[in-house]
Amino acid sequence: MKKLLCATVLAALAFGAEGFKIIGKYKIGGEGRWDYIAVDSNARRLYVSHGTSVEILDADSGKVLHTIGQLHGVHGIALAPDLNKGFITNGQTSSITAFDLKTFEKTGEPSVGKNPDAVCYDSKTQRVIAVNHSGTDVSIINAKNMELIKSVATGPAGEFCVVDGSGKVYVNLEQTSEIVEIDVARAEMTRKASLAPCEEPSGLSIDLKNKKLFPVCGNGMMAVVDIPSFKVIATPQTGPGTDGGGFDPGLGYAYASNGGNGTMTVVKLLNGKYETVDQVTTTRGARTMAVDLKTHRVYLPSAEYGAPAAAKDGKKGRPQALPDSFQVLVVGK
Repeated sequence: MKKLLCATVLAALAFGAEGFKIIGKYKIGGEGRWDYIAVDSNARRLYVSHGTSVEILDADSGKVLHTIGQLHGVHGIALAPDLNKGFITNGQTSSITAFDLKTFEKTGEPSVGKNPDAVCYDSKTQRVIAVNHSGTDVSIINAKNMELIKSVATGPAGEFCVVDGSGKVYVNLEQTSEIVEIDVARAEMTRKASLAPCEEPSGLSIDLKNKKLFPVCGNGMMAVVDIPSFKVIATPQTGPGTDGGGFDPGLGYAYASNGGNGTMTVVKLLNGKYETVDQVTTTRGARTMAVDLKTHRVYLPSAEYGAPAAAKDGKKGRPQALPDSFQVLVVGK
């Protein structure tokens, strides 16, 4: 009994030990759904998906600098500073909107696969990768002229993507709980592996130095994947309703944003093992994130929530987002 009590106390002390907390809230307001967020750490800008628009904020003050409107169900946002371009996926029209990073003007909208979700930019090949969630492939596009190069078959329900800087892109497959590796230059899938016991992977991040991937999973865990062997080597606990993840190479933390219970999980390599070292209180619905590599802050889109809706057909109602409460949480130390 005493041993169990000691273990419980030690576990409780471990959480909160990293010192993370909400240190700011950037109010955007308005209605509509949201999905991913991207940060340009050098230019100090945030790009926030917001239904049919992308809100561009000053990363340090939260001031709204510009709104790119008349979009079509925004999901992912990727940035190519070397080309002065950004890319936005439109799930409703199965297209990508390209825009200028200085003027924020739209510069093109090529068609891709069905219902593109996440989008990545590979600077080595100067190609854009759109993950087509309702299809069974990814679209690889020439970032300079926005022409489709090839569609690469992956399997159904691609979710998120990350690049490794050497010409490889990795994509989670939510439906089959797998991960794939694609050679961007060759436009070919080179490896596919199971993420078991991880189920329904969504967000994904990468540790380039230590060659690790961190898919976040629908069954309350983060899978740590060793890239050379392409095997799951650890499954630290996270939380419910997770849809986004991130990695900070400066601090060595991997994150998961758990919108189901309003927490952010912090995972760290300790004594050769990947362990959950903190569960930070955020807000319900804060399920995606972006990590600022310069300030080591984490940005999470969310809203304020009120009372649950009335029960219907015997099912308990969910808490409702309050009008005009859309915001970005800033988590740091």
